[in-house]
Amino acid sequence: MSGHSHFHSIKHKKQLEDKKRGKIFSKISRVITIAAREGGGNPDTNSKLRLAIEQAKSFNMPKDNIERAIKRGTGEISGEKLEEFTFDAYGPGGIALIIEGITTNKNRTLSEVRQILSQVNGKLANEGSVRWLFERKGVVAVEFGQEQDKLSKDDIELMAIDAGAEDIRWRDGNVMDIYTKIEDLEKVKNNLEEKLKVESSSLEWVPKEEINVNEEDRRLCQKLFDLLDENDDVQEIYSNLKD
Repeated sequence: MSGHSHFHSIKHKKQLEDKKRGKIFSKISRVITIAAREGGGNPDTNSKLRLAIEQAKSFNMPKDNIERAIKRGTGEISGEKLEEFTFDAYGPGGIALIIEGITTNKNRTLSEVRQILSQVNGKLANEGSVRWLFERKGVVAVEFGQEQDKLSKDDIELMAIDAGAEDIRWRDGNVMDIYTKIEDLEKVKNNLEEKLKVESSSLEWVPKEEINVNEEDRRLCQKLFDLLDENDDVQEIYSNLKD
């Protein structure tokens, strides 16, 4: 786990259990509904919706599910009353956390997240108190695979810089995360898609600095991420824990 959202990190797992897939579909449906409610149901004019639909397609979410989620957002069909939340928190070893999600009852979710944090010596923090440790960035993930075997990693990095990348980081050996200004995300993504296979694109909280923790705290951090990921309302988990 690094500065990336935990949700982002599982985008690259090709095989998902049916139970896990259903939970992810439910979470993405809420993102689509919120995006459509805020900016309308046309992805051509609603960039937030467009990103959410791309995320849904990356998980092979059925088209009917996507369309129903959009219609719930535009009011064409009835649905739950949803609201977004962002919680600041501290985890094992003093790591900083930003926890984002969508819920039908913010007080209930707050209580659930507080209880999860208490299991691993973590705690909720005052609103905004850890956000200064992060920056809001666009992130484009490109996988260095067989289809790019004629290109070196240096070649791909140069392509990313030419496309408008602010920063580049490799993870898991063959996945490159390309960081952009928020307003440049779609431009950089489109430029890269002309030559490379883009796995995903999203807006994320990226830590300004990452911190190390001891092995016991690292184990507790992983337990925390797993527990939060299992919560139906939590969408994204960002931390400044160094890999």
